[in-house]
Amino acid sequence: MIRATVDYSREGRQFGHLYIPYSYNLAGWANLMVPIAVINNGPGPTALVLAGNHGDEYPGQVAVMRLLRKLQPEHVQGRIILIPTLTMPGAKAGTRLSPLDGKNFNRCFPGNAEGTPCEALAHYLTTVLFPMSDIVIDIHTGGRGVDFYPCAHMHLVPDGPQRKKMLEGTEAFNTDFCFLYSDIAGTGLLPVEAENQGKIVITTEMGGSENVTAAVHSLTQSGLTNVLNTLGVLKGKPASRKELGQKPTRWVQALDWQDYRFAPESGVYENIVPLGQDVAAGTVVGAIHFLERPERDPIEVIAPSKGVLIATRAPSIVTQGDCVAVIAHDVDPRKLP
Repeated sequence: MIRATVDYSREGRQFGHLYIPYSYNLAGWANLMVPIAVINNGPGPTALVLAGNHGDEYPGQVAVMRLLRKLQPEHVQGRIILIPTLTMPGAKAGTRLSPLDGKNFNRCFPGNAEGTPCEALAHYLTTVLFPMSDIVIDIHTGGRGVDFYPCAHMHLVPDGPQRKKMLEGTEAFNTDFCFLYSDIAGTGLLPVEAENQGKIVITTEMGGSENVTAAVHSLTQSGLTNVLNTLGVLKGKPASRKELGQKPTRWVQALDWQDYRFAPESGVYENIVPLGQDVAAGTVVGAIHFLERPERDPIEVIAPSKGVLIATRAPSIVTQGDCVAVIAHDVDPRKLP
């Protein structure tokens, strides 16, 4: 169902599109066109670099567009496939979900070849692009809903060569924190499908909210290049945090349901603790106020255990059930189960 205008096996530098057929009221023969680039310099590993999994997450999209314009075949040893915007309708609309089919692309895997545009593209990644790749980099932020302390993160895959390379690649993003996380909001995630196929999967949460600072853009772009250098796809020399004059990366994890705090009622959310700050058990990290009942005391959001506030609510308006805070805990990556 999906037609690519690039030849993945051809050496050199190509820009094209994935054509995904769909219909709407004014066009029975329409195609969603997803930009794709291939830089191929012969034998070596293949890295699949992705952004815009959720439409309203832009730092990765900018980083991938900058990278694909700059890269020449002589910079690469192997092949890099780049898709800067996976959910194009969402990116144009500034929405997390695709307006075409209402889907969260990151819940569509392994996909459906004859399904909606999101499902068809997920199937194409699952059956075409993942099998030809050794490394999958999927750059996220918290979107408009959650603000993260900018961090590279990963799932805790079984111990072995895949985990070792994922730890190495995650740390190569050179973020202050590296974050081990669990899936609390459903199944069908892109990283999980790639992990299940044995790929080295590197993901991020590069901030969030609608305000993207220059520092977040710079870190996303430099981190992406450094990961590709570290994993041997680009020919540049990797840079360690020590060489950059920075403290060692702090590894943290949030693997328990209780680490994720959800709004018990709707209202106006007040962030009380700054992102990245250590908290003790029982610390009030936020509060929910009630516009229509100003005399009512706010509901406090409490840290259930000692840790660090790695993510918090971005918009002030909050709906019951929204995630408003994530408490992560220090972990030694060398002593993981």
